[in-house]
Amino acid sequence: MNANVNAVPAPGRSRRWLHWLWKLPLLLLLISMLQVLALRFIDPPFSMFMAARQLQAWGQGDFRFGVAYDWRDLEEIAPSLPVSMVAAEDQNFAVHGGFDFKAIEKARANNARGRKVRGASTISQQVAKNLFLWSGRSWVRKGVEAWYTVLIETLWPKRRILEVYANVAEFGDGVYGAQAAARSFWGKDAARLSPAESARLAAVLPKPKSYSAARPGPYVQRRAAWIQRNVQRIGGNGYLEGLD
Repeated sequence: MNANVNAVPAPGRSRRWLHWLWKLPLLLLLISMLQVLALRFIDPPFSMFMAARQLQAWGQGDFRFGVAYDWRDLEEIAPSLPVSMVAAEDQNFAVHGGFDFKAIEKARANNARGRKVRGASTISQQVAKNLFLWSGRSWVRKGVEAWYTVLIETLWPKRRILEVYANVAEFGDGVYGAQAAARSFWGKDAARLSPAESARLAAVLPKPKSYSAARPGPYVQRRAAWIQRNVQRIGGNGYLEGLD
């Protein structure tokens, strides 16, 4: 007699699937923790945003396009750049735990009144998004971003967070990090960036494909001037000395 091909799977097999199913989230959490811990000591060879931009270019048939990225340790970057990035993006960087709840509430209130305001993402959130995640605006993505932000703040010192941000932030179309930006825009190393150039790089961070640090328009010029004033308010280059 032929075996019944429509037989119900054995209970033991179903139990094994369920056994692994509930373990899968724990496995993903463990992998993410090991991933973030490793990058505390290992300089990332690329970010997810870099990979996505390269794949986008290839998908459009542009095989000559290449992401510009050249890692530099924080000590090899002019201190004016990371300080300018803090002054522009996240003045409470040294004291928050990854989320600036006052800034979030202020942004929410302004958005409710219909005012056009900048987002309230912290530098830690930007690192989580740029380094590990994909583009998009889903609740799942925001949840994963929040998890990576917690891991980064827990496992990395503040100086490492700022160092990684200065290296993976996009300063122009396909131009990532301080060294690539300094070489692409001014033909110099990141260690030789001037305070004015650093402020202009920080000024284009909201929309690096729309604004130019090398050829700044009125908006970038105004914002760069504001950033330079704000740098002095947070302590200038000495700000870095207070980070752990």
